[in-house]
Amino acid sequence: MAASVVFTWKVKSIQVIITASFTLLTLLVMAFVSVMLYNKFTKTAEQNTFLSNEQIVAQVKYNLEIYLQNMSQVFQTVEQKVWMNAIVSGEERLTEQLGTILDSRTDIVSMALFTADGEPIAGLPVMDMRKNTKLTEQSWFKTALENPNHLTFSLPHIQNLYKGKYTWVVSMSKQMTIERGGEKRNAVLLVDFNFKTIDDLCRRVSLGKKGYVYIIDESAGNIVYHPQQQLIYIGLKYENVEQALKYTYGNYLDSSSGDKRLITIATVNNIGWKIIGVSYMDEIVTAKKEIGGFIAWLLVFVVVFVLLISAFMSAKISQPIRRLERSMSKVEQGVFDIHIQVQGDDEVGRLSRRFNYMVARIRELMGQIIREQEAKRRGELEVLHAQIHPHFLYNTLNSVVRLAGGGKSEEVITMITALSKFFRISLSKGQTVISVQDELEHVRNYLIIQKMRYKNKFEFAIEAEPEVLDCRTLKLILQPIVENAIYHGIEMMADEGFIRITAERVGEKVRLQVIDNGLGIPVEKLERLLTGEAAGGEGSSVGLRNVHERIRLGYGEAYGLEIASQLEEGTTVTLWIPAVRTEGAEER
Repeated sequence: MAASVVFTWKVKSIQVIITASFTLLTLLVMAFVSVMLYNKFTKTAEQNTFLSNEQIVAQVKYNLEIYLQNMSQVFQTVEQKVWMNAIVSGEERLTEQLGTILDSRTDIVSMALFTADGEPIAGLPVMDMRKNTKLTEQSWFKTALENPNHLTFSLPHIQNLYKGKYTWVVSMSKQMTIERGGEKRNAVLLVDFNFKTIDDLCRRVSLGKKGYVYIIDESAGNIVYHPQQQLIYIGLKYENVEQALKYTYGNYLDSSSGDKRLITIATVNNIGWKIIGVSYMDEIVTAKKEIGGFIAWLLVFVVVFVLLISAFMSAKISQPIRRLERSMSKVEQGVFDIHIQVQGDDEVGRLSRRFNYMVARIRELMGQIIREQEAKRRGELEVLHAQIHPHFLYNTLNSVVRLAGGGKSEEVITMITALSKFFRISLSKGQTVISVQDELEHVRNYLIIQKMRYKNKFEFAIEAEPEVLDCRTLKLILQPIVENAIYHGIEMMADEGFIRITAERVGEKVRLQVIDNGLGIPVEKLERLLTGEAAGGEGSSVGLRNVHERIRLGYGEAYGLEIASQLEEGTTVTLWIPAVRTEGAEER
C-alpha cells in the first residue's frame, strides 16, 4: 500500500509532469521529423539504386555493342579477304591472309569456309576436323543458309569442329557466294570468337553484393550468358525469362524465385540480345535498415538529452513546490512544529508564507482544544467516579439492613468487611494508579458484595499470573466492566451465571479479561459500544466507553478495550495495558 502511494505521488508530481511533457513533445516532433527523413532517404536510396542499375546495365550494353561491332568488322574483313582471294589468288593466298588476321586477334578461335554441302574449303587453324561433327545440322550453319547475306550470331557452345579442341565460343556465320573453277557457288563463312571475352565483360559487373547480369536472346529467351549457367542447366536455379522477354528497356520487380528482385533490362542493337541486371531488394532494405537505425539512434540520443535537460529544469522549477509538499505531508502526519524558509516573492513564496501562518495558527488552536478537552474529560471522569460510590453504597447498605433484619449476622459481617476493603482500595490515598493485585482485590470485594445482594445468582473466579500482580494499572477499570456484566448479562438470566476474570502477560502488554456467560450483546449494538453511539439507557455503554477512554488517555492509542460477544452464550471484554512494574517490586 505504501509503495503504491509513493508511486502515485511520483507519477503525479509536477517535476514528472513537466519532464514527461517536454519529453513527449520532443518525442512527437522528432518522430515526425524522423518519419519524414526516413521516407525521403529511403525513397532517394531506391531511386538511386534504380538509376544506378540502369546506368550499369546500359554501360554493359554499350561495351557489348562496341565489342560485337568490332567483331562484325573483323568478320567483314575476313569476308572480303575470302571473296577477293577466292577469285584472284586461290586458297593458299587466302589461308595466308586469314592467318595474319588470326595472329592479330587473341579472341578469335577459328575461321573457316565451307560449301553449302558442308565440305571445307579453307580454314585456320590448320587442324584435322572431326568426322562426326554433323556440320550441316549445327545451328550456326543452318541459320546462315536460312538467312542469306545476313550475319548471324549463335548461342554460346563448345567448338567441336577440330580434333583436340574444346573451346567455349560464339559463332558468327554468313552465307556468301564465291567463284570457284569458273562457277559461282554458295558457301558458309564461319568465325568463332572466344566467349571468355563476353564472360569477363559481364562477370566484372556488380549490382550489390548478390546482384549479377545475364544475357538472353530475343527469339526464345535462350540463355546466352549467366554467371551460374551450370545451375540453370541442371534446374537448380530459375530465371523468369518469359517476363523479361516482354520488355525492351526498363525496370520491374520480380518475386518468381522466392526473393524480391529488381530486374533492369536493356537490349543490344542489331542482334537483339537482352542484358538483364538482377539486384536483390533485401540489400535495398538493408540500406533502409541502416538509415532507420541511424535515425533511431539519433532519436534516442535527442530524447535522452532532452530528458536530462527537462529533468534538470523541472527539478529547479518544482523544488520549492516539493519542499512545500513535504511540509504539508508532515502536517498531515501530525507534525506541526515546522517552518518553511521563504525564498523569493513569486506565487510559491507567497504560498509558503501563508502556509507558515496557517501551521502556526493550527498549533495555537490545537493546543487550546487539547487543553479544553483534557479538562472536560477529566471533569466528566471525576464526576462519574464520584457518582459510583453513593449509588453503590446505598444499594449495599440496603442489603446489609435486610440481612441484619433477617438475623444473618455472618453475611452482614462478610458484606461489611468486603465493603470496607472495597472503599479502602477505592480511596488508595488519592492515588489514580495502583497495582494489578490491588485492582483484582478491589473487584473481588465488589463481586462478593454483589453475589450476596443477588442471592448467589452467579459464581465467579479470578485467575492471575504471578508476574503481572506487581504491574501498574489505572484504578477502577475492572469494576465498571464487571458491573455491566452483572446488570446486562446475568441479572436477566434464568440459569446461574458465571464470571471469570484473568490477568496474564502477552509480550510487553498485560491482558485483563472479564468473561461472562450472560445474554450477550446484539451485533448492531456491539459495533457502537466504544464509540459513544450505542443507545444504552441504563448506561450499558457509558461505563465501558469511559474505561476505554481512561486507558487510552493514560497509556496511548495502542491500549484500551476489545469486546467480543455472542447472543445467549456470553461476552468477553479484554483490557490491554502496558506491562509496567511497580518500583521496588520483586519477581514472584
